[in-house]
Amino acid sequence: MKSRLFMYLFVFSVLLIIFQYVNSKNIFDKYEKSIDQFEEKITMYEDSIVKLNDENFDLMYFNIINNDDALGYFEKQGYNTDQLIAIINDELYKLNVYEGDDHPLVPYASMTDSKILINKVRILNHKWIIANFTDGKYWGEILLSYSLNDANDLNFKLIEHFLYPPITY
Repeated sequence: MKSRLFMYLFVFSVLLIIFQYVNSKNIFDKYEKSIDQFEEKITMYEDSIVKLNDENFDLMYFNIINNDDALGYFEKQGYNTDQLIAIINDELYKLNVYEGDDHPLVPYASMTDSKILINKVRILNHKWIIANFTDGKYWGEILLSYSLNDANDLNFKLIEHFLYPPITY
């Protein structure tokens, strides 16, 4: 009887070990599959980040912030470039507050009840600015040159302009 008891215990132990092995193997395989899926996602996201960084770098090319020559031009004249860039932007946006129907820089009259306003400004370098304008329905872009005189006043000069045709649906 004692030998049968040991035999049953041995068989039970072997079955328990086999069960533990199979269960552990299934859990391990499941975790490996999950890790592989996450590694694929990580690779995909890293590729997306690289692509977005490249696109961002390309978009920042024509921008005074990344143009060392343009910044150096102003620094040689003794200007703090961070403050100067903010002042140039502010001065352009201040021109949105005007009397009458004609914007001081935009050569188009509003064709709606709204005034023409400059929406977005990008300072390209130490001489040029591109800006977007709209009256709510019609919109376009202007290319400006700017300069600082001896009294540190900003002067804007319209170089080129265009108005997009209205989109009809």
